[in-house]
Amino acid sequence: TQLLKTKTTELKLSRQMTVSIHRKLIALIGDEDTCTGFLLGGTGELNAAKQANFFTVTKDTTTKDIEDKFKLFTSRNDVAILLITQSIAEEIRYLLDSHMECIPAILEIPSKDHPYDPSKDSILKRARGMFNAEDFR
Repeated sequence: TQLLKTKTTELKLSRQMTVSIHRKLIALIGDEDTCTGFLLGGTGELNAAKQANFFTVTKDTTTKDIEDKFKLFTSRNDVAILLITQSIAEEIRYLLDSHMECIPAILEIPSKDHPYDPSKDSILKRARGMFNAEDFR
C-alpha cells in the first residue's frame, strides 16, 4: 500500500507540474504608463487566439470592460499571474474578493499616480488572516 500511495502522490505532482508548465504568462490590467512599462520590459504576449495578455485602462474605459477583462484573464489557462493596479482594482473590488483560486495569482501593484496602500489589498488581508503572530516567534 505504501508503493501505491507513493505512485498516487507522484501522479498528482506530475499533473500539477503539467498545469504549471502551461500557465506561464503574466497578465496585466493597468493604466497606460504601467502597461507601457511592462510591455517595454518584455511581458507582452499574444496567445493562439490572438488575445493579448494586457489591458490598458483609460478615462473612457467602463467598469464593465474592466470586469470583462478580469474575468477573461482569470479564466485563461495560460495565465499564471494577473497584475492589476490598485486604483483599478478598487473599481472591481468585489471580483477580486470573490476570486478564490490560487492560479492565477492576483497581485495589486502601485501606479505612477496612485501609491500602493496595503490596507486596501484584499489578497494581503487574506494572507494576514492565515497566520498568527505567534507562528513567527
